[in-house]
Amino acid sequence: MKTRRILVVDDERSIRELLRILLEQEGYEVEDAESVAQAVERLEASSFDMVICDLKLPDGVGLDVMKTARGAGIATPFVIITAHTTPQHALDALRAGAVEYLSKPFDVEDLRHIVTKYIGPRDPAEPAAEVPELIGSSKPMRKILAQVPRLASTPATVLITGESGTGKELLARALHNRSPRAGGPFLTINCGALPEGLLESELFGHVRGAFTGAVRDHPGLFAQATGGTLFLDEVGELSPAIQVKLLRVLQERMVRQVGGTQEIAVDVRIIAATNRDLAEEMEQGRFRKDLYYRLNVLHVHLPPLRARKDDIPELARHFADRICAQLGIPQKRLTPDAIRVLQAHSWPGNVRELENILERTIALESSEIITSGSLPEALRGLSTRSEPAQVPLPEEGLDIEEYMEELRRSLMRQALERTGGQQKRAAELLRMSYRAFRYHAEKLGLSREEDS
Repeated sequence: MKTRRILVVDDERSIRELLRILLEQEGYEVEDAESVAQAVERLEASSFDMVICDLKLPDGVGLDVMKTARGAGIATPFVIITAHTTPQHALDALRAGAVEYLSKPFDVEDLRHIVTKYIGPRDPAEPAAEVPELIGSSKPMRKILAQVPRLASTPATVLITGESGTGKELLARALHNRSPRAGGPFLTINCGALPEGLLESELFGHVRGAFTGAVRDHPGLFAQATGGTLFLDEVGELSPAIQVKLLRVLQERMVRQVGGTQEIAVDVRIIAATNRDLAEEMEQGRFRKDLYYRLNVLHVHLPPLRARKDDIPELARHFADRICAQLGIPQKRLTPDAIRVLQAHSWPGNVRELENILERTIALESSEIITSGSLPEALRGLSTRSEPAQVPLPEEGLDIEEYMEELRRSLMRQALERTGGQQKRAAELLRMSYRAFRYHAEKLGLSREEDS
């Protein structure tokens, strides 16, 4: 398998060496150039899978390299990096055709995600399982994706557990699409969304006159899904009476409609899902043990988003692209600082919450770039309280200017420690401009700490 090749263009030798080390450790072949002329020469002499190019070069700008490559019919993806970042620079780079725009000092994980997204993982001999319904390449997701072909090939019942919003229905659909039943129907029902009487009719069907309003026969989902898959979402919400009837269908593969007298054979695969702990529900007597064991033949647990934060950049970009396409607007790019804010959030609503946040953000953001400032205040950790927390005033009083100076020093020192001495990222943590942070760091004697 051909090794993927990357061209690094930067006039700073230290940056070229850093990127070479990082990328070669990931299994990529790296060449470098220190000017527009050298970069163009490299591109004319050889082919590359990606170009990582500084914006400002001794003999021009990185966009010149990209424009020359495009003019020669070279469609290699370009990532523009610069220490002189402004929203206008980012817009110019993206409009010119760059796939991403990174600010120096850049986060290694951001760069790794970008390279993997556009030219693939470091080991092309071991590609991830192709399951387009499920987005993610983190270790927990790779484990689940590897199970999909085996789970799909068997007719056994599958129980999918996980918190709300983790993608249980998407996994169920992926299993159906890869199963021998893929040509049959895939029907779903939320068992917690309907009252008991209506749920029974929807699942098993009814005959005309079985109850008030039953003006015609209704076959029910079990009959309608014959030859395919029936997905029972929130199965932990079933009433005891429905549990008994569902158990009988799973055992006998026969359905009796409400008000009917005949048994109807059904051929359907069951995939069930719940956000409840069914083992605990069973122990508390709220869920039948025999039904639990019938449903839990094969088990998959989908982890919450907070346990797979490495997937957030890929998920966020996927949702952003899809939402923009649905709205019929130009694609919007997420900056690394926006991705960092998303990764810092706990996501109690999981993937569904992430999608909703991005939909709202994209609808309100007029620019082509989504920065951390585009995201909701709650996500950025900004307080919405009308009154600040009270600080006790000592009996003898205090020098408020000195107190505020010490508070500023303490918070800036903590920010520098958390970011490994990177002033730009420390400034972002404190919602300060980079210029203001540098000014106060020098004034408070913190710049020396960063260099030490």
